[in-house]
Amino acid sequence: MLKLVRQALTAAVLIALAVRLRRRARLPRAEPPPSVPAPASRRRRVGTVLSWLVIAVVVTLTLGFALMGTSVQRGALALVRAVTEQQEPPPAGPEPVTPLTAVIPVTPVEPPAEAVATAQPTPAASAAQAPNCAPRRRPIDPRRVAPDVKRAVDAQWRRIERWLRSNAPRTYRTLGGPVRARTIAVAESQMGVDFPDALRASLLRHNGARGAGVLGFRPGAGDHLTVRGIRDAWREMCARRPAGSWDGLLIPILSYTAADGVTAYATVSSADGTVSGVTGRRLRSSYTLLRTVADALERGGAIDGRRPVVTGGVLRWKPAR
Repeated sequence: MLKLVRQALTAAVLIALAVRLRRRARLPRAEPPPSVPAPASRRRRVGTVLSWLVIAVVVTLTLGFALMGTSVQRGALALVRAVTEQQEPPPAGPEPVTPLTAVIPVTPVEPPAEAVATAQPTPAASAAQAPNCAPRRRPIDPRRVAPDVKRAVDAQWRRIERWLRSNAPRTYRTLGGPVRARTIAVAESQMGVDFPDALRASLLRHNGARGAGVLGFRPGAGDHLTVRGIRDAWREMCARRPAGSWDGLLIPILSYTAADGVTAYATVSSADGTVSGVTGRRLRSSYTLLRTVADALERGGAIDGRRPVVTGGVLRWKPAR
């Protein structure tokens, strides 16, 4: 609105200046003497009056058009707003949501007995089914193996390695490399058990093997487990075994296929270090197991009725005749 008023006033001033300049351009250069009445003076007064009248008319018309244009614009905007409001209803607050329970009666449904029976057990239930399978958090402690145990275990491994290199080089290459003490400590922390020193010393020299290797005399023998394989097998047995058939204090070291076709494991007890399931009798420790194997290899003896035979650089345990 102010902009239009300014334009109108500017136009009026310009018109006034134009009229003034035009009037001056028509005036004669010499004025008549004062004693002689000059009809031009009357014409000038009339012209001045007419000029101001023109200016007033222009200003009035400009303001009128401006006001009329503003009113027209306002009317148009109001019309557009009214049409829009008719097409789109004004936003109202969120519609009240009627609870479903107010429309449809909810009847509590009890799960069928089959679903309850097959439901996943809670950690407490799992711990109850497999004792010692829910270890508490414990720090990772890569403790040192007793030096005398380390020397004894290494001595038995050297005997086995020497025989394999000379007689069964392909089986020798299946032996795993050494593992770090921290890796064993991590598995101990996750399983909540302490590996006996003789088992730790054996893993520090050879982290399991590909296949049964030197422990292949066990019927149905599968894999001589690595540290990771030990942890995974322990978790598997804790998860699948019913109460009384597995104890979380047992450490699996060798997989084998049982008579019923199910995978089972020979174990080392974390409580006393004894070895079960590799031979027909319980062995005192992992060191005892390695010494038994080394004696059989060097002397050609038998373990549980099987003796070592090499075929194509591979150690195999055949029934003794």
